[in-house]
Amino acid sequence: MSKAKTLYVCQQCGAQALRWEGRCSRCGAWNALVEELVEPVINGDGAPAEVVTPSVLAEVPTDETARVRTGVGEFDRVLGGGMVPGSVILVGGEPGIGKSTLLLSVAGALAAAGETVLYVSGEESLRQTKLRAMRLGLSASTIQVLAHTQLEAIVEAIRRLKPQTVIVDSIQVIETGALHSAPGSIGQVRACAHALVRLAKESRSALFLVGHVTKEGFLAGPKVLEHLVDTVLYFEGEPTSGFRVLRSTKNRFGATYELGVFHMTTEGLEEVSNPSELFLSDRTDPAPGCMVTVSLEGSRPLLVEIQALTSPAGMGLPRRRTTGVDVNRLSALLAVLERRVGLRQLAQQDVFVSSLGGVRVLEPAADLGIVLAIASSLKEHPTERGDLAIGEVGLTGEIRPVANLLQRLHEAKRVGFHRCFVAAQRDHRRDVEGMQVIEARHVRDVVAQALA
Repeated sequence: MSKAKTLYVCQQCGAQALRWEGRCSRCGAWNALVEELVEPVINGDGAPAEVVTPSVLAEVPTDETARVRTGVGEFDRVLGGGMVPGSVILVGGEPGIGKSTLLLSVAGALAAAGETVLYVSGEESLRQTKLRAMRLGLSASTIQVLAHTQLEAIVEAIRRLKPQTVIVDSIQVIETGALHSAPGSIGQVRACAHALVRLAKESRSALFLVGHVTKEGFLAGPKVLEHLVDTVLYFEGEPTSGFRVLRSTKNRFGATYELGVFHMTTEGLEEVSNPSELFLSDRTDPAPGCMVTVSLEGSRPLLVEIQALTSPAGMGLPRRRTTGVDVNRLSALLAVLERRVGLRQLAQQDVFVSSLGGVRVLEPAADLGIVLAIASSLKEHPTERGDLAIGEVGLTGEIRPVANLLQRLHEAKRVGFHRCFVAAQRDHRRDVEGMQVIEARHVRDVVAQALA
């Protein structure tokens, strides 16, 4: 039988070449040829193809396998209640954010529960992994550790050990001898990941792959591998901040966009079961430019303080800078304040907006909080302590209702807030005992009431 051979395949048009070329001869794309293993096509004179029989969907058996809890509550929350045997989970994030620390903690918790865990360290030696384990309090753990980068050796170790969980840290340093390209190239990453995924499905072992996110977002792994895996997790956070956020953007076995919060300490990652109070300031007196909103991350309401600063612009165009807030969304909200509220002096102001703690505020429900923070800073007039705002702001200035408002209000009441600005509800009001809910239809009305 003919063996697979290596060819260079254009990622744009699919053209093949025997050697690498800087420019594709068919479509003209530059740097588009990637080394890949290509299986030869069997013609009519070759061996007959394998006969496969389709199955009736109604007759396909389903085995409801119980999830395996990792022992790290916030990690299980993002996975949807625990990991599924045979699933492949990709953990992406910038270098140094704490992915190895997180997964080594998960490995330690699984090993303590009696699971056989294989931790493949491709970037660190056994001694370095041991030092990290000692810092995490896992020096006596029964984790099986392998420091190797050769795919064939890793596959053989998995077949021999038969672990319930395999962690590969990280996928971009693993290489196979079947390809001649350097580790970390698209061809190597894709080939190694495909072999590991196929082995995990056959052996019913849960597989964790670690991938670094580069500036382009695809070369080191995650964007190339997302279609191969069952779950994609992103570990985020500011390097200068101790808080880390774990998000799910793809999950074939559970809900997406759940959120797990951790705190990086000298002894490793600590779970934060109640993150709302972490992203609020400790001020006792109200300050201009600050407003609190409630963002719903999956099924978890999260209170976040928005801080804004306006300053007269010098020479040139006014600057707009954000941290944790979409800069394009900020531009739209500034236009609404200028045209619909009458704050035309914003056109000559530098505007800086950030979310406290570096957490990303992604959903439109934070629009009203951002608008009030900017108006408060411009007018040098603080809102009352205990105020918060929840609502999406349209381009005409209207305030639109958001989903799960009652759940957000209850979380705000629990933390200690007593007044909330929301969109007017046609059908019914959202009353929470001990909290004043002020409904408004236009952002102009909210600015006037909050900064009166």
